[in-house]
Amino acid sequence: MNSISKRTGTLLPGIVAAALSVAAARADVVTDWNVTTNALVANDVGNNPKLRTLAMVHVAMSDAINTVQNRYARVIATLPAAPSASAEAAAATAARQILTEIYPKQKVKIEEAYAASLKAIPDGPAKTEGIKLGMEVAAAVQADRANDGTNAPDTYRPHAAPGAYVPTAPPLWEQYARAKPWVLKSADQFRPGPPPALSSPEWARDYDEVKSLGGTKSTARTPEQTEAVKFWENINFGPSWQAAARELSMKKEMSLAECARLFALLNMSLANAYIVNWDAKYTYNFWRPVTAIRNGDQDGNDATERDAGWTSFNPTPMHPEYPSQATINATIATAVLESVFGPVKAIPFTATDVRDSKRTRQFASVADMAEEHKNVRVWGGVHYRFAIRTSEDVGRKVAAYMIENTLKPAR
Repeated sequence: MNSISKRTGTLLPGIVAAALSVAAARADVVTDWNVTTNALVANDVGNNPKLRTLAMVHVAMSDAINTVQNRYARVIATLPAAPSASAEAAAATAARQILTEIYPKQKVKIEEAYAASLKAIPDGPAKTEGIKLGMEVAAAVQADRANDGTNAPDTYRPHAAPGAYVPTAPPLWEQYARAKPWVLKSADQFRPGPPPALSSPEWARDYDEVKSLGGTKSTARTPEQTEAVKFWENINFGPSWQAAARELSMKKEMSLAECARLFALLNMSLANAYIVNWDAKYTYNFWRPVTAIRNGDQDGNDATERDAGWTSFNPTPMHPEYPSQATINATIATAVLESVFGPVKAIPFTATDVRDSKRTRQFASVADMAEEHKNVRVWGGVHYRFAIRTSEDVGRKVAAYMIENTLKPAR
């Protein structure tokens, strides 16, 4: 299957390499469509809609497979059991239907992937029934998400005094602060407490750390830290967790239902991360380091010194600082993977740049990669250390709730 860019139709080398690796290692409709979906979402603006799409695709595939095999509880679909249907045909059709609705302009590429999936399935009643089932499951998932609030109008109100100029670029996906999560009771279910008071020693300490390490002209950041920041930026965070899940599922030779559960649980949990985090971000509206450090003389803390020309080494994202999305994601992904594969401190992993498959970072363990995801946000100057600590707690709570309350073994 070709990997494509939504905007240009060009190949994405890193994702293509991953797709070829998956194809060579095992034939699995779930991992195949994970690769296809990652290629399609690659050029969406912002990670929020990417994870929504990944969750929809993988929930649809999991529900389709378990309508046939009844290994795990279904998330949305309530169709009668269909044990005589082809689970592979049902899963591929469900994925294709979800993606065609979201990316109608990419229908040709999606149909190419779909044809490749169906080619290996013998013609007959099982295949026909599986195709029909997949369409019905996809329709149920689409209906469930049709009014999830992610497409609500952007009504963000800039904070300004009458007549005073503020930067006019709107923040990204503010409506996700009020979106409907997967399985969780509400977006604010695990909302953390506020960031530390500006008068506190904790604020001054973490302000000084990011000021020292995270600036464009920092002399405290080591060459190794600088290289890590450059590698991750914002584009490689999400694909690395999808690749880790694919690699681990292949090594374990998971059954189709087990693999479907893994990817549905992972992507629902990560999609929730963007809803839970956006709720907190827009509740507290906490300033980014570039704003705080240029106004260090106005925070009421004598231990913070202003740097009028300070800029962050990473481009500052267009949304509030607190908490840290990369940290919540890393914590959730680690917890989900550990719930399936056991401790990830002993599992080595190589992360590949989606823009250049020859550019990699090797880790002694998946857990080490997660730690680097957290640290680079401070080294890159876009987060404070207290946001990392808070986000670890939020991520653990979200992951624990999801693991306990969905996709349980069927009775």
